[in-house]
Amino acid sequence: MPLYTIGYSNHPIDRFLGLLLDHGIRLLVDVRSTPYSRFNPQFNQKALEQALHTRGIVYYYLGDVLGGRPKDPACYIHNTVPTKADDFMHEIDYPAVMRQPWFTQGIDSLLELAGRQLTCILCSEKDPAHCHRHHLIARYLLAEHPKMTIWHILPDSSLINAGFLLGPASHTDLEQLSFKV
Repeated sequence: MPLYTIGYSNHPIDRFLGLLLDHGIRLLVDVRSTPYSRFNPQFNQKALEQALHTRGIVYYYLGDVLGGRPKDPACYIHNTVPTKADDFMHEIDYPAVMRQPWFTQGIDSLLELAGRQLTCILCSEKDPAHCHRHHLIARYLLAEHPKMTIWHILPDSSLINAGFLLGPASHTDLEQLSFKV
């Protein structure tokens, strides 16, 4: 069962929907801790759900258990939830998150959903190398299910296999490892 991921970045909604349709996505699972965007209101939860519905794509929210900003202080290096948005990526302790029962239950829910129809997980970051959808979710899934294939959809609609990004990647690396569908 393949799984896809995508970051909405600053795409116009029609372009974003086109990226999903290019890859046959039927279910979008939102893994943002907060399903809203100050700068791109087209990706606020209700607006996004309505736009997806017009294209026959189902919306499902799992950001409360698979989001990149857990509320549990034990999930952070200093046992304190960061107060600045930029600190979350640098302070989070992904192995600690992966050990949480709510996280593994979220993964089980994601796998159940993905077993029914072609599924893509959503966050805001354009580059998966800078997002928890790669560093937390894809890494966990690949460790637990090594035969699973996870594809990151890039802004130009090309794909990169998450297995190639298990270490930090620069933008140049992404260009070398991606391909057009």
